This record gives sequence, C-alpha cells and structure tokens, in this order.
Amino acid sequence: MKPMGAIPQGYAANAEGRLAIGGEDCEQLVERAGDTPLFVYDMGLIRERVAALRSALPAGVRLHFAMKANPLPEVVEAVAALVDGLDVASGGEMAIATAYHDHVSFAGPGKRDRELEAAIKAGVTLNLESEGEAVRALAIASRLNIRPKLAVRVNPDFDLKGSGMKMGGGAKPFGVDTERVPELVRHLIHAGADWRGFHIFAGSQALDAGSIAETQRQTLALAARLAEEAGAAPPLVNLGGGFGIPYFERDRALDLGVDVIGAPTIREKDGLAMSSRNRYLTPEERHKATLVPETLKHAIAAIRSGADIDNAIQNAEQKLRDAGYAVDYVAVRHASTLGRVRKLSDGPLRIIVAAKIGNTRLIDNMPI
Repeated sequence: MKPMGAIPQGYAANAEGRLAIGGEDCEQLVERAGDTPLFVYDMGLIRERVAALRSALPAGVRLHFAMKANPLPEVVEAVAALVDGLDVASGGEMAIATAYHDHVSFAGPGKRDRELEAAIKAGVTLNLESEGEAVRALAIASRLNIRPKLAVRVNPDFDLKGSGMKMGGGAKPFGVDTERVPELVRHLIHAGADWRGFHIFAGSQALDAGSIAETQRQTLALAARLAEEAGAAPPLVNLGGGFGIPYFERDRALDLGVDVIGAPTIREKDGLAMSSRNRYLTPEERHKATLVPETLKHAIAAIRSGADIDNAIQNAEQKLRDAGYAVDYVAVRHASTLGRVRKLSDGPLRIIVAAKIGNTRLIDNMPI
C-alpha cells in the first residue's frame, strides 16, 4: 500500500490526538453513525475551497462543479448553491444535478438515446463527442420539437503536462478532432440548434500551476482559432480545469495563489514551445520548426518599435509561408481577454500563432 502522507490541509488532530472533522472528534462521529466505514464531509472546508478558487480566478470566469468528483445528492445540493453550474457524465448524475441547478452540461462518450432525450427535455447543454452523436441529438430534438442546447467537445492537439490522465494530444475517445470541429459547428448552427460553444479538456490531476496556466493559454488560443474558422463566436468555452488533488506522500497541493499571468511558455532547448506534438516532427521539420518562435520574436520587436500591428502580422505570416508552412493564423490579442487589439497601448498583449509543417500543427504564443 502506498504511503498517504500527513493529515491533509484543513484537518487537524484534537487535544486527545484524534482526527477532528468540522471540529468533531472522529470517534464521536463513528458513534453517531453507529458503525464504520463512513464518509464525513465538512461543508465549512468545502466553502473555503470554493472561495479560495474564486479569488484566484478572473471575475468573468464561471465556476462549475464536476459531479464525478462526488455525486452524493446532499453534497451536490450544498455545492450547487456555491457554484455557477454543474457538469455531469451520466444520466444518473444529470437527474440529480437538474434538481439543484439550472445550468447543467453533460459530457462523455457513449450517451444513450434516452439520455440525449432526457437532456434535451431538461434544457441541459450536451457536449457532443462526435458527429454521430450530433446527428442523433438533432433527430431527437426535431421529434420533440425542442431547440437543443449543443456544444462541441474538442479533442485538443496538445495535452496537460504532468497530468495524471491526459485527455488530448492524439487519438482519444473524448471529443472531435480539431480539424473537423469548424464544419460540425456550422452544421449545428445551420440545423437551428442553440450552439453553446466549446468544451476543451486537455488533462486532469495536475498539481503544477504553471503547467495548468500554459495549457489554458493554448486552450483559449485554440478556441479563438476554431471560432474564426467556424465563422461564429462561442457563447461559452468550458475549460475543463484539471486541478489535481495531493493523494500521496510526495504530492504537493496545487498553489492557487501563485501568479502565473506573466509566466513564459515552457520551451525546449531549441526554443520550440513544449508540446506533445513535437514528437511527430521529422528531423528536418524539427529544424524548420524553430522558425516559429524566431518569427514571433521579430514581430514583437517590430511592434515594440512602433510598427503597425496588422503589418507585423502580415509580415510574420508571409515569412512562415515562404518557409513552407501552412499558416492557420498569426494574431495579436489582449493577454487576458483574447480580444482584438489595434495598438500597443491596448495591452497587455500576446502574439499567438498556429501553423502546420508537414502533418504537424505547431501552436505558440509570446507576451509583447
């Protein structure tokens, strides 16, 4: 059995040296329950954790509770009052969630027709995992004469570094591959669905704040690119957090207070942005790939020297095309909101790029 370490943060021993939960002696809790094993939840501690997370997030970010963490109805009822929505992964979870919150989203492959129908009837947002699931959901909604709330779950072409479970960065059972997403979005809108945006989740159980922040930067850049390709701005982007829990002796709790807003992109020795995609580059492509960060640096220098932002972007795109890249986009965005900008004083700014060499799409970004 693996060592589990010391008593977790938020819990302590009482004067008798026994574990106290919510200020109550564990032996008294066992006596009250009548037997063991038993589960005890400290709602005061849960409220503190929610408040700490909210204080670490920008004001515009909505906080959802993923019920797979704990679907106990009493816990869900209490947490629902503290968060902006509930995320579910089964019909059973959905039945509980809709009793306690108006904003519910349903993700997960293998949804059955009866689950799709129940979700559409309840006004739940369905995070579609495939084109086939979209066809089924639209057909059910048409039969019910209900406009369905449909989002597209994206299988990102990057993963969350250091995560316990990687949900992106290659073939996965979750979501639609990025190159097929824009067409699916256009199809949903044309079919009359209430398109609710993207669900992008690159990994879970991560304890490094820098890695999480970098992944979320890539996620926002990907959402911006897919929106431009689809020709429709997403009403919402579900950013699957990936925040980990320190289960074992050497684990350290995720530091919610660390300032990662200005943290640089993690890079490899040759300057290339660290990504699981890099392993697919041939030696020749790898050599050419270093042109991406070099091009961004030149564009940044030009913008800082007073060059027009649009001209700097056009020059960067042309430089990459001349080197054989298929350029998805080069863009300058506000570092926090990813909104469009026109001049350096609109900052803080970040330049982002997505360009394909061979069969590998490279994504990078740098602060200006």
